[in-house]
Amino acid sequence: MNLKRLILASFLLTAYSISICSQERIVPIRFGNMETWVVRYIKESALLGGKTKTLYNLGPTDTIRQNKAYNFRKTIWGISNAYANPAGIDKAATSTQPEKREKGYCARLDTRIETVKVLGFIDIEVCIAGSLFLGDVCEPVKSASDPYSSINVGYPFTGKPKALLFDIKAKVSPEHRVLKATGFGSKKWFDGHDEPEVYVYLQKRWEDKDGNIYAKRIGTVRKRFATSIPEWQNDYRLDIDYGDITEKPYFKEYMGLFPAGGQFKARNSKGKMVRIQEVGWGTPDDQPTHVILMITAGCYPAFYGHPGNALWIDNLRWVY
Repeated sequence: MNLKRLILASFLLTAYSISICSQERIVPIRFGNMETWVVRYIKESALLGGKTKTLYNLGPTDTIRQNKAYNFRKTIWGISNAYANPAGIDKAATSTQPEKREKGYCARLDTRIETVKVLGFIDIEVCIAGSLFLGDVCEPVKSASDPYSSINVGYPFTGKPKALLFDIKAKVSPEHRVLKATGFGSKKWFDGHDEPEVYVYLQKRWEDKDGNIYAKRIGTVRKRFATSIPEWQNDYRLDIDYGDITEKPYFKEYMGLFPAGGQFKARNSKGKMVRIQEVGWGTPDDQPTHVILMITAGCYPAFYGHPGNALWIDNLRWVY
């Protein structure tokens, strides 16, 4: 009898130990509950009609009634919303904003056409996909010819989470056509399917004496949502895979390393925006120095997309 009790006690203790070891730790991402926003009122130049536009930034609650650059050191989040001042003309555009969800807020990201009217006439039409990302924006934006030159992508980060957890809802057009509207020349449609996406890239970065930034990819997960998610899916999980993923059965070309001449940039130690050059895959044992977390209403480059697509996101958390 005593032997049976001893065996049972040993079994229960082992089961308890396994349970404790398998427990996961959930860590909220700063401002990732979407409950606090900066509201900015930007008065556009008289040439554009002189209207006051509302911009939003994800960060500590604040209201700013002034045409000035936002201090992104107060937050860890960059955003597609932009205060621009090309050639001394003040302009504001919003594609990401807070939206009521139950007793709190979520973020809504839209793909939309931004129309610029000069002296009452439509002069420029640009396709914008709403996005949130870890990083910051160089404001005021001075040129639309290279939008990535104003986006500092990535944030210092040494963690190695197992997964990203969030709540999500999406509206995705079934039409297989994508609009190109850069503001230069006429709008054009071409074959393709624009899809909201969420991705995490963990990188080990370094900088050479000339200020060039290089990186190895340590961890990867990238998910595109091909169909609508009409109702909220809570605790949606994306598991992060470490090391070279090119031989994994789920691997897609867009999950790979940045192509030569890629668009993403970061601010170097000299304060200059330079291209991030991913030169290879790291190993699962490597320690990251930076994380790229991108949430966007469209998977195409700037000024491409399907107007009407939308993504709702809430409660961003790391899983360890």
